[in-house]
Amino acid sequence: MSAILETTVPTAEQIAQKTALVLFSGGQDSATCLAWALERFDRVETVGFDYGQRHVVEMQARQAVRAGMTKALPQYASRLGEDHVVDLTGYGRIADSALTADRKIEMDARGLPTTFVPGRNLIFLVAAAALADRRGLEVLVGGMCETDFSGYPDCRHETMEAMARALSLGLDKPVIIDTPLMWLTKAQTWELADRIGGEPLVRLIVEDTHTCYRGDRAHRHVWGYGCGECPACELREAGYQEWAAAK
Repeated sequence: MSAILETTVPTAEQIAQKTALVLFSGGQDSATCLAWALERFDRVETVGFDYGQRHVVEMQARQAVRAGMTKALPQYASRLGEDHVVDLTGYGRIADSALTADRKIEMDARGLPTTFVPGRNLIFLVAAAALADRRGLEVLVGGMCETDFSGYPDCRHETMEAMARALSLGLDKPVIIDTPLMWLTKAQTWELADRIGGEPLVRLIVEDTHTCYRGDRAHRHVWGYGCGECPACELREAGYQEWAAAK
């Protein structure tokens, strides 16, 4: 049982699915995924994870984006269901990284940035699958991407396929993991948001989503708030500039 991974056109199997649970951090990618899911499913719920992030701005951004999403996409407002937050702070203490501890952002001995939280998406998907099972939600939607990304191994297409199979076996039911951004560049992610919700959705992403690893909300750029120097800000800025230049 492999994951269903696609970008814009729903498959026949997906059309038959009516409900989804979006792994929702409040960042650009998960906000775009939430809009994408609202366009496709009759009922959409969201789940966030408190894993001991150094800054609370990420958790605060989630609620601002959810509230703004119903205004940016009023035609889908009735589809947005409950939000859930899973306490994974114990895991965050185990998976020590620059996102959960006072460490410098740099490359480690494996060639991975110290912002890598070992197994984070694996833990998230297990918790999300358990929640979806109890809530009767059919599809898991995540913003994992291996195109413009920091090289995290738990964002790869192959990892998602393996997780879908493992979860399907472990729950004894088909588990579908949709990753609509998997093969998109950051510029294409901006383009996707623009296609779904136009200027209101793009403005919501710029003003209210949070991507910066340093939790910087003091500096506003044309592409949003952030330090402008960490890997997350660099990817977001480069994607925005490429998308804006092509408009």
